[in-house]
Amino acid sequence: MSNKLSARIFWLGVILLILPGLLHAYLLMPFPGSQDLNAITVCYYLEKIVNPLRAIGAVLILWYLFKHYTQNSNRNKIVKAAVLLLCLVSFYFTDVAYKAEAMFKETTAAKFANGLTNRVPLNYLVIGVVNNGVAKAYPVVYLGYHHKVQDVVGNKPVLVTYCTMCRTGRVYDPVINGVKQSFRLVGARHYNAIIEDQSTKTWWYQATGKAAVGELKGSQLQELPYEQATLSAWLQEHPTSLIMQPDNLYTADYADLKNYDRVQAIDKDSTLKDKDSLIRKSWIIGVIVDGRSRAYDWRSLNKQHILNDEHYNNSLLIAIEKDGETYHVWNNTIKGTTLHFKLSDKGLLTDNETASVWNWEGLCISGQQKGVQLVKVQAYQEYWHSWKHFHPATTFWKGEQTTELEHVAAIY
Repeated sequence: MSNKLSARIFWLGVILLILPGLLHAYLLMPFPGSQDLNAITVCYYLEKIVNPLRAIGAVLILWYLFKHYTQNSNRNKIVKAAVLLLCLVSFYFTDVAYKAEAMFKETTAAKFANGLTNRVPLNYLVIGVVNNGVAKAYPVVYLGYHHKVQDVVGNKPVLVTYCTMCRTGRVYDPVINGVKQSFRLVGARHYNAIIEDQSTKTWWYQATGKAAVGELKGSQLQELPYEQATLSAWLQEHPTSLIMQPDNLYTADYADLKNYDRVQAIDKDSTLKDKDSLIRKSWIIGVIVDGRSRAYDWRSLNKQHILNDEHYNNSLLIAIEKDGETYHVWNNTIKGTTLHFKLSDKGLLTDNETASVWNWEGLCISGQQKGVQLVKVQAYQEYWHSWKHFHPATTFWKGEQTTELEHVAAIY
């Protein structure tokens, strides 16, 4: 075999050894331009062939080293040795430094405490879940690093997830077709975490629970209700709640998310003078009622705290508590009558129709409606870019104005 042909075999081996892994890492991590590509199917099948291609590349390189390396000049030997060293560096970046599972490790033994022994600051945001009379709170700062916690609440398995790239908290039932699944973090597409179930190896979007590619493509994880609130507000509603405690192994990783749960990106941008501008990472509250979605601008809501809205013949009450972080959405129609709410001088909810007083759990505590409970509507705090991507037909409320998405695009 000629030296030229054998050299080509060496370089082919190098390409197979590093290029598939680099492409895979690029597409599954938020590198410039990578997340805007519709490439989840490519990523899925590329992951399956990366290691086989690497194995072929390694065989070609080993063959060359055994048969032809000694015939190289000293200069070519140094070049090829340097290339192989770069291959090792490449493995570090693709399989450790920029591999989601290695970067964001799930706590293997989540520990919980009650309100008396809790070490989590009361002003931290939490994802709160209740089942069979048992309440648990998962601090966003911890959950945001881990991306997911696989737990049990009230004897029911739960998959509690959070993606910091799109500010999406979601809670799912991990049982698929009667089998409880374990999930791993794969990476991200469209700036949203992708998780894979153990049995079918299907890939699921964290923001929607929809199977994007794999055996169960098109299927939907069952979403479980949750609330996002400050720990203080959550404990006021659920005083016996257990609170997930920080895992000491990840203290530095939690520190990287300091203030994530309370400071908007727009507030950190000193070049942006109009803090009410709509940007990619503007916070919104999103709701989906009867399959139709709407986004509410967080800053506008926070200025008035209370909004009575009509969303496709559904009457909604959207409210933010005085802490400026805990929010609620309820259906405010009671026995066919729509109630319209405002804040009392004492910071409680009162309806205009009966002047009854309601607490922040949506329960009427005095007046004509005493004992009546408003029905909760699942709502999400999310970045605008994420909500817009996964709900392209959404309407958008900002101040007193509700617009269709195509009109919002003009000001985005």
